[in-house]
Amino acid sequence: MASLDDINDLRGWLELAEKLGEVRTITGAHWDKEIGAASEVNYKRPSPPALLFDDIVGYSTGQRVLTASMANARRLGMTLRLGTDLDDRSLVEALRTRPGEWVAHAADYPVRVVESGPVRENVFAAGKANLLDFPVPKWHEGDGGRYIGTGCAVFTTDPETGKLNAGAYRMQVQNDGRAASINIEAGKHGAAHVREWFAREGRAPVTVSLGHDPLLLVVAGTEVPGGVSELEYAGAVLGRRIEVIEGDVTGLPIPATSEFAVEGWLYPDRKEQEGPFGEWTGYYSGGTEAVLTMDIERVYHRDDPIQLGAPPGKPPHDYSYMRSVMKSAMIQDALVRTGLPGVEGVWAHEAGGGRQLLAVAIHQQYAGHARQAGILTSQLPAAAYMNKFVVVVDADVDPRSLNDVVWAMCTRTDPAADIETMRQTWGSRVDPLREQGLPPFNTRAVIDACRPYTRLAAFPKVAEASRELIDQVLRRWPEQLGGSR
Repeated sequence: MASLDDINDLRGWLELAEKLGEVRTITGAHWDKEIGAASEVNYKRPSPPALLFDDIVGYSTGQRVLTASMANARRLGMTLRLGTDLDDRSLVEALRTRPGEWVAHAADYPVRVVESGPVRENVFAAGKANLLDFPVPKWHEGDGGRYIGTGCAVFTTDPETGKLNAGAYRMQVQNDGRAASINIEAGKHGAAHVREWFAREGRAPVTVSLGHDPLLLVVAGTEVPGGVSELEYAGAVLGRRIEVIEGDVTGLPIPATSEFAVEGWLYPDRKEQEGPFGEWTGYYSGGTEAVLTMDIERVYHRDDPIQLGAPPGKPPHDYSYMRSVMKSAMIQDALVRTGLPGVEGVWAHEAGGGRQLLAVAIHQQYAGHARQAGILTSQLPAAAYMNKFVVVVDADVDPRSLNDVVWAMCTRTDPAADIETMRQTWGSRVDPLREQGLPPFNTRAVIDACRPYTRLAAFPKVAEASRELIDQVLRRWPEQLGGSR
C-alpha cells in the first residue's frame, strides 16, 4: 500500500488518499459553475472528502480538477507528512513547534535544479499556448470570468538576492486564454518583488504551478517569514530537497513534478480588468479593477494534467480548514517566541476565514497578562493581515470551540472595560467594509474574555464535569459517547 514516503507529486498524493477512502470522483460536471457549486456543497459536510472531477463537459477524459484536498484533519496531516490517522485534536498537537522548526531548518533544503521532469512532457510556446485548452472552472455564479489560479503557487524572486517567494494569488484567464491576470495584495512578498523588478528592469519574471503536491499550496497560502523560500520550507517539511526545472523564458523555478505550469513576464502598464471574484471573506468584495496581467510565454503540462482547485467563498470553503490549522500553529509558535509566558493554545477560526477571528488561551500569571497577550497577537506578522478580533480566554476554555469562546465573552467580558480597539491596521482590498478607492486599513478589537485578575480566586466555579469524570464515562460508553472532533 502507498505510504507517506511514496508521495512525490499530486498523483502520489491522490493514490494514497484514494486508498484511505478519502476521495470521491464526480463525472460529467460542467466547468461553468457546476464544479464550483458541487465543491461548495461538499465543503459544508462534516469532514468533507476530496472531490476529483473527470469527464468535464467539453474536455477529454483525464483532464481533471481536484478540490477539497485538505478539508479535513486526515488529509491535512497526510499532506504535512505527520500521519494518516489524525483527527483535529491530534493534528494540532502534532503541529506544536513544527512551523518554527521548519523555518529554522529551511535553508538546509535548497532546491535541486534538474534538467527535466514530468512537467516537461508537453511544452507550448506563445501563440500555441492557450489556457482554455484546459477545463478552467468558473467557480461562483457572480465571478467575472474563469479562474485558473486558486490552488496555485506563483513564484517570484528578489532581484537583488535571488531569494524565491511562492504565493497563492488569484488568477483570472484573460484574452481568450492567452493571458492571465495575477491579483497580488500590495503588502505581500510577491508584490514587493514585482515592484523591485519594475524599478530595476521594467518588467518582472513569473512562473506559476497550477497542479502539485498540496503541500505547496500550504506553504504558498500561509505567511512564511520574509527571506525564507517557500520551496525550502516545503523541503524542511518533507525532509528532502524539492526538485525544480528552470523556466525556458525567465529561468525561474518550476516544480519538476508539477501537473501544469505557466511562465511569462509582468509589465507595469500591462493590465486587464479583473473580477469580481467570490473571496474568502464570503463576499464578491474585491470589485473589478485593472490588474497586472501576464502574457503566457510558455505552458508546461503532464499528459492528462490535474488542476489543483482551491476556490474561496463563504466559510467553510476549500482551504479555510487548512488555513485555520496552519495559522493557529504559526501564530502560537510566534507568540511563544516573543517570550510571553503561559500560552496554552491558539485557534484561528474558520468562520473568520482563518484570519479575522483569533482565540488565545493563557494561564493568567500577572495583572495585564491577558491584555498583553491579545495586543501582541493582533500585530504578530503571522496574524496581522486582515485580523478583526483577538479574544483572550483562560486556559479552562478550549480556543478551538467557538461555542466556548463566545460563552467566555458573554460571562467574563465587561464590554465597557475589556474591549480595546486599534485603528488603521493592516487590512485588505477584499474586505467588504472597505470603501472603494480608499487605502485598505481596518480596525481590530482585542477582547479580554478572561476572568478578572483581581477575582481569580473568588470567581464563580464553572458548572461542568471534571476532565477525569468525562474520561471515565467515555471509557464506559465509547460507542455511545465517542466521536468528538
